[in-house]
Amino acid sequence: MRWALVKVSLAVTVMVVVAFAVPLGLVVRELARDRAVSGAERQAAAVAPALSITTDRAELERVVAAAGSDAGLAVHLPAPAGDRGAGGADIGRRRATEADVAGVRSAGRAATTEVPGGFTLLQPVALSSGAIAVVEVYVPEAEVTNGVGTAWAVLAAVGVALIVGSVAVADRLGVRMVRPARRLVEGARELGEGELGARVAEEGPTELRLAAAAFNSMADQVVGLLASERELAADLSHRLRTPLTVLRLNAASLGESPAAEQTRAAVAQLEREVDTIIRTAREAKPQTAASAAGTGCDAAEVVRERMRFWSALAEDEGRAWRVAGADRPVRAPVARADLAAALDALLGNVFRHTADGTALAVDLHRAEDAVLVLVSDAGPGIADPGAALARGRGSGSDGSTGLGLDIVRRLAESTGGDVRVGTSVLGGAEVRVRIQTDGRGAPRRRGDRRAVRRRRTRSFNPSRSLP
Repeated sequence: MRWALVKVSLAVTVMVVVAFAVPLGLVVRELARDRAVSGAERQAAAVAPALSITTDRAELERVVAAAGSDAGLAVHLPAPAGDRGAGGADIGRRRATEADVAGVRSAGRAATTEVPGGFTLLQPVALSSGAIAVVEVYVPEAEVTNGVGTAWAVLAAVGVALIVGSVAVADRLGVRMVRPARRLVEGARELGEGELGARVAEEGPTELRLAAAAFNSMADQVVGLLASERELAADLSHRLRTPLTVLRLNAASLGESPAAEQTRAAVAQLEREVDTIIRTAREAKPQTAASAAGTGCDAAEVVRERMRFWSALAEDEGRAWRVAGADRPVRAPVARADLAAALDALLGNVFRHTADGTALAVDLHRAEDAVLVLVSDAGPGIADPGAALARGRGSGSDGSTGLGLDIVRRLAESTGGDVRVGTSVLGGAEVRVRIQTDGRGAPRRRGDRRAVRRRRTRSFNPSRSLP
């Protein structure tokens, strides 16, 4: 915006300066020429009274010498009466041609003619005898252009000063408009990065002040809504403590059977998750992707831990399962609890939406700039992957809320990754979670994401490692 204003001001000022300076320059040149002609006419007028009184050469030479330099003033007398063959007398240096002098004498009116180095003014004067003499005044070119160059230089300097001044004023106005706009952009970026205290000073033009006021009001609303949401989550989670206490007491009375141990472990895990939800909801500032990336976790260890938890249920339901790629450390720039919650959501979907005995597999891969987690099963698959990835679109008939895959998607996109749902080599659904490890926390543009997907597909297809 700033440079646009400068360019517009520069263009307009240049046009105005050209429109006025060029005609003024031409007028100055014409005025200089008129001034030179007027001076020549005054010199010719000084000789005219003497010519009307006498034609004596000596007297006329003295008059010419008194009126001006004989190098620039000349008098052409007509031939004596009755002597047609004799030529007229010339006093001073002749520059005009005989034809020009004769033309002025016969026409009886003044005229100018071009001569080498300038021009001459030919002024006819009537003598006492009735004949016509011609006074010639030479005007050199230097006198015609005297002061024109200086006047043009002054006009050019004034024009340049106007252009520079207009550009400077436009630049200051642009800064006055652009600075509040940049601050508004920075405030929006900070708010998007989780700085809930970001506000913008209401300054600048009226429109930008209104935009800043609207932004600050929106930020206050966001803070209020997030606070209300945290309080609601904490309150709802706290209400679960009572039924959890009952479950824990009942589980303690089940004895020492394997099923009882699994039930007690599940209740303990549920209590830990509820406590985590309450602590997180009570925090003044929620954890961002950047803070999680600063710590990170070992994805292989998380996969092994969660599969140990779910393997007991898989054995009870007669499901074949396997884990691949989790035998060596794989660093992921996400919080351990978030990755565990995502894996639980994926594995929980497999157990919830496939029949007993359906095989499942979890594969972990370390790519060049990402960590890939694949959860596959041999069930019926997912008919509408787009609806499955959208929040709250689960079908009520099977008890699904549609939040599981959305939790996984938000985890992946917080690092710049993504989630894809397709068909696995086991014949059922395959959910591929790509977690970026190169520090790109912001989601890429749609076109860039498609390009990366095509490149990943050509270079590496992790689903081929499944049996």
